[in-house]
Amino acid sequence: QVQLVESGGGLVQAGGSLRLSCAASGRTFSSYVMGWFRQAPGKEREFVAAIIWSGSSGYYADSVKGRFTISRDDAKNTVYLQMNSLQPEDTAVYFCAADTLRRIGVHAYEYKYWGQGTQVTVSS
Repeated sequence: QVQLVESGGGLVQAGGSLRLSCAASGRTFSSYVMGWFRQAPGKEREFVAAIIWSGSSGYYADSVKGRFTISRDDAKNTVYLQMNSLQPEDTAVYFCAADTLRRIGVHAYEYKYWGQGTQVTVSS
């Protein structure tokens, strides 16, 4: 069983930055693929970024590539999402997700464990 708690959301102006954190419980954190998804009002939950257990590199949605960076610190059981050059269209609730996948998952249904979400609002 894994419990995920996100933090770091907030209100920021367009062009600004935020760093989201996701703290995970469980002793096998290093074996989980970790992902970030987001959901805007009236829209489906969409993939943002994910990182495999080795943590050497991330995989990103085209909409955030070059602006967002995912990283993980297995010693702290934490995954991060550094978000730069934020735009109003990035406004959403951001969710952390985890599962014991053998590869990067880009669909929400591939992840078993979810956090409660953190709100990110970007003003124009």
